[in-house]
Amino acid sequence: MAIQSQALTLALLSLLVVSAVSKGHRSREIKSQDVTYDGRSLIINGTRELIFSGSVHYPRLPPEMWPEILNKSKHGGLNAIDTYVFWNVHEPVEGQFNFEGNYDLVKFIKLIQENGMYVVLRLGPFIQAEWNFGGFPYWIREVNNITFRTDNPAFKYHMEKFTTMIIEKLRDEKLFASQGGPIILTQIENEYNTIQLAFKEDGSRYIQWAANMASKQPTGVPWMMCKQKDAPDPVINACNGRNCGDTFTGPNKPYKPFLWSENWTAQYRVFGDPPSQRSAEDLSYSVARFFSKGGSLVNYYMYYGGTNYGRTSSQYVTTRYYDEAPLDEYGLQKEPKWGHLKDLHSALRMCQNALLHGVSSVQILAPSVEAHVYENPETKECAAFLSNSDFKQPATAKFRGVDYYLPTHSISILPDCKTVVYNTQTIVSQHNSRNYRVSKVANRNLRWQMSQEKVPTIKHAPIKSITPLELMNQTKDTSDYLWYTTSLELHTYDLPRRNDIIPVMQIANFGDAMHVFVNGEYIGSGHGSHLDKEFTYKTPVNLRPGVNQISILGMTVGFPDSGVYLERRFAGIRTILIQGLNMGTIDLTPNGWGHKVGVDGEKLRLFNKGGAHKVQWTAAKGRGPPLTWYKTTFDAPEGDQPIALNLLSMSKGMVWINGQSIGRYWVSYLSPLGKPSQSEYHIPRSFLRPTNNLMVVFEEIGGNPEEIKILTANRDTVCSYISEYHPPNVKSWPGKDMVNDLKPQANLKCPNHKVISGVEFASFGDPFGACGNFTIGTCTTTDTKEIVEGLCLGKTACTLPLDWDKLTKKNGEPCPEIVKTLAVQVRCDHLKRL
Repeated sequence: MAIQSQALTLALLSLLVVSAVSKGHRSREIKSQDVTYDGRSLIINGTRELIFSGSVHYPRLPPEMWPEILNKSKHGGLNAIDTYVFWNVHEPVEGQFNFEGNYDLVKFIKLIQENGMYVVLRLGPFIQAEWNFGGFPYWIREVNNITFRTDNPAFKYHMEKFTTMIIEKLRDEKLFASQGGPIILTQIENEYNTIQLAFKEDGSRYIQWAANMASKQPTGVPWMMCKQKDAPDPVINACNGRNCGDTFTGPNKPYKPFLWSENWTAQYRVFGDPPSQRSAEDLSYSVARFFSKGGSLVNYYMYYGGTNYGRTSSQYVTTRYYDEAPLDEYGLQKEPKWGHLKDLHSALRMCQNALLHGVSSVQILAPSVEAHVYENPETKECAAFLSNSDFKQPATAKFRGVDYYLPTHSISILPDCKTVVYNTQTIVSQHNSRNYRVSKVANRNLRWQMSQEKVPTIKHAPIKSITPLELMNQTKDTSDYLWYTTSLELHTYDLPRRNDIIPVMQIANFGDAMHVFVNGEYIGSGHGSHLDKEFTYKTPVNLRPGVNQISILGMTVGFPDSGVYLERRFAGIRTILIQGLNMGTIDLTPNGWGHKVGVDGEKLRLFNKGGAHKVQWTAAKGRGPPLTWYKTTFDAPEGDQPIALNLLSMSKGMVWINGQSIGRYWVSYLSPLGKPSQSEYHIPRSFLRPTNNLMVVFEEIGGNPEEIKILTANRDTVCSYISEYHPPNVKSWPGKDMVNDLKPQANLKCPNHKVISGVEFASFGDPFGACGNFTIGTCTTTDTKEIVEGLCLGKTACTLPLDWDKLTKKNGEPCPEIVKTLAVQVRCDHLKRL
């Protein structure tokens, strides 16, 4: 079999890269020109462009982290940042606006522009985004005669008013490309096709109105709608999903470009979920597939997920958001996903001229194997994508007289229709794994104090009703919590006389969770799930003769964020029964109830220094009771690495650092694997002072604060796993006269100017496993580790040739009958620690 030769001059490839880079550079110089589009791409300053965008949501990270995240996004090969606009944080009260701190939309957009990137702005105003109430402020729910997202006058009035306000604010700052700003594309509505049929003709009229309303806004840039097959002209319909190269039916008009507004880099997680991942190989395949079939814009959702601080997440969604994205929750590069996509972007830019100006054709090379080719007859530029869609079998296919090996479910990119510079399945970028270390400084001399929340009776619950009231209408999104209280008077003859019979309390709840107290004593908790919010809680309960006080702390764990009739959702207690009494079953639902919004510690603001003195605190030792506030002070951890809390010793609640909430925790809700969905919770360093930082924990069920650990996070375990069949790294191609001698090689680089302090594993043969867990196979060299140490120790980066005679000192090639793989794992550290 004549496998493709690497013999080819690099001149052509270098020209391709220089041309692509130069076009990319010119595109930054936007000077009051409209952005337009045709059937091929967006046209910026009269030039077609490939857009590699990543979602970064400004409210999900503090402003102090914005520069770092944007810089890493740019170095990952992105030229655009995508963000929603979050109505409920900007207008929490009707007519009262907030654009401060991490809600400073203008500052965020300007910083993106300073980094030389474009902005894709998704106004919504409905955004979903696993964000509380889908981004709607609570007050709009209480507008008379309102129905969300349909041909409803009240809703359309407020939607247009907010949209116009945002557009005017951004126009005043000259942030649209037509004004010289970075915003090149805007979105109205969000995935409306998923609910449109429920509204019938009203839905069709609404989407037409939304498109017209948006198009009349003076932005000078195109509008899009995602998951909207009937997007009215001139609005572009875009795709959301994991594999839009195969699932997207395409633009609804031939003069609209193929846009992918959400490529899901992983799966957001809810409490109770097991781990969920999406491989770098699958993600890169989907992107290469999309561009090979005419796509011109991809947006990674998310590129950096960040954190759902405070009460901002939607129902059951974890505090950590899209941690499996190319940048993890702490802003650390998740390898190989970040690096493999960076290489993909470089390979696609080599193809840019052919992709955007060439004539496309498709050739079937073999079963499950095809070539997508773009050729420009005038310039003779040519780019090809050779794809093998088979998940089980690799393939060898002849293309233009040369045989090309294609791994399973992979695409090879040939920027000159001859040379493979990238394959989606063969990762040549480095790998890493995340580690946590217990901070010696921060955990030194922690002294915990506690103050217990009082359980109210019906006398102390001011909102009265015959039956339990709906929870969301009472809390109005000001608190997760609503107390339900009632009393039940029993006589001795009402209670069971047999010792083996105990009354049972049965509570039906619309969601999301609750804690039950009888006569001030905690008797248990119940909760629903992300898929099934309603639940019924049953528990034996010891009742006594006389008056029994029943107090139930009902709660939401975020408001819903999607679906039809969002304004009509409800939560809280539905019915409550007592079974097993001598008089039979008692229905306490119409018994007369008192309600109290929130818990006292919230109202007293015990989570900041101004409020902490308002209650008595005592020393906390061991596991404490339910509904307990804890506090301690600590010094900032050593170094500059990201910080996390390990909360495995707790159950459910919220944590504040110096008065700022780092979000809900719920480690007692275990996944089917018997582990919490999230154990570590991010503390931004910007929340801290050097010393005397106040940490306050509100624990709902019971936990031991003395076992809470303050950690630092790193990705200092760096690996390479590369075989003799891997192509050279895409960045190897520019700058060489000939490419026939290019071979694959392992590249290792430490983050943050650290150096390689140790080689933890090195094997050349058939090792297997993953970074952080490699194992020697049946064939290995015995001295590779020593050679790697000589090449790499003490260096910030090193390159290892994939050459057996340079990776062993012994004579003779080991295992000549196999294709060999090099696996290396090193540890990085600061030079001063070596």
